[in-house]
Amino acid sequence: MPHPRGYSYSLGMSERFRALPSVEQVLGTPGAISLLVRYRRDFVVDLVRQVLEELRAGLQAGGAGEDRQLLLGRAEEELTTLAAQRAQTSLSRAINATGIILHTGLGRAPLAPAARRAIAEAAENYCALEVDLERGTRGARSDHVRALLCELSGAEAGLVVNNNAAAVLLALNTLAKGRQVLVSRGELVEIGGSFRIPDIIAASGARIREVGTTNRTHLQDYAEAIGPETALILRVHPSNYRVQGFTARVETAQLAELSHKAGLPLAHDLGGGVLEDLRDWGLPHEPVVRRELAAGADLVSFSGDKVLGGPQCGIAVGRRIYLEPMEKNPLMRALRCDKLILAGLEASLRLFRLEPRLLCQLHPVLGMMTEPVERIEARARALMAALPAGVGEVLRPSIEGSTAQIGSGALPLEELPSRVLVLAPTSCTAEALARRLRLERPPVVGRIQRDRLLLDLRTVREDEVEMVGAALARAVGR
Repeated sequence: MPHPRGYSYSLGMSERFRALPSVEQVLGTPGAISLLVRYRRDFVVDLVRQVLEELRAGLQAGGAGEDRQLLLGRAEEELTTLAAQRAQTSLSRAINATGIILHTGLGRAPLAPAARRAIAEAAENYCALEVDLERGTRGARSDHVRALLCELSGAEAGLVVNNNAAAVLLALNTLAKGRQVLVSRGELVEIGGSFRIPDIIAASGARIREVGTTNRTHLQDYAEAIGPETALILRVHPSNYRVQGFTARVETAQLAELSHKAGLPLAHDLGGGVLEDLRDWGLPHEPVVRRELAAGADLVSFSGDKVLGGPQCGIAVGRRIYLEPMEKNPLMRALRCDKLILAGLEASLRLFRLEPRLLCQLHPVLGMMTEPVERIEARARALMAALPAGVGEVLRPSIEGSTAQIGSGALPLEELPSRVLVLAPTSCTAEALARRLRLERPPVVGRIQRDRLLLDLRTVREDEVEMVGAALARAVGR
């Protein structure tokens, strides 16, 4: 009498599973033995179990049965592949073809060569991070950049923390904890990463006092709000938020005059912050740190990355009477930067001593922002010419004019002319092609527009063109 169908199926599956090698059998293969020489046994065992689990799932899904020796060979091969994948760092190099220069998701912009060298030297060796070499006593880590910050900004003092949000938090906690901070309603912004000014003020222990309206705030609004509980006036750069039309905003010099008459400090959160006037390179205006201090701001905070082009950190510069207590605040230890950040920042700041033409050549961010569109088009043509004939037939490439962005809240309404390589694949969707490129090593990240993949060459370097071409060839199997 034949067995019930389900029993026959279970028996067949049982036979298939019996052919699976054991963990110990896989560990005895040459590939596993070579891994055991290099890695801990528990790590390799965990990889073996993952491989066997995947083989089991394949058999259960109806995959063709194989004898034990074949499955053992497959397990050894997949174990070697999995170990190689685990050896790769997740924070790997990526090629930015989005056209967004300061792309937060891609780590913003690459550092200048001088900054990379400084970080490598500090990483590979001991360094005098907190040692005063002349006196042989303990020093302050901010001393490595303090003089440069004062030189480039015209400030009396300066300090560095891990990002600009931390700089604002530290200033408010030091100067206004338990008291009121006056802020225009039009400046209570939220920027990327859910950074909200009201939340930062609350976290600092200060109390917010809103003045004016969303679109119009006048000097009189601040004057009428000043009272015994007022500790500080905070001015906030709106970053990637703009109100246009019927608007009014008090200039820094006017606000500084009011705050000083009332005996209050004026703090200005510039967000991105620039050390040189971008208009000198034909770019739109952004507030310059030195000019805001000269206009009367007592404290200016801004990011060390973004347009400044250094590693991620927050910088506060201004009057010594306010900066010194901030540096003595217990929060400073929680917010301070390590030697790698300070080494990269010092090297990045030194670039701003160079004359403008040379600065643009050595500063990746400013270089991308100011590069002539003719050079970008030449790079796009070089990429298209590098594609093998078969790849071109599948991707149907063309070059079009487009616009790039600076990104990260810097000059949010401004666009830079650029050129894109437009890909309209015939063998898959643009989304599928984009995914294949993102899974490359290094990943290539572009943008989708009307079911076409656009690779913006303003953010692709000369030395990356060949890599993009090779990735495209692999993505279509050529």
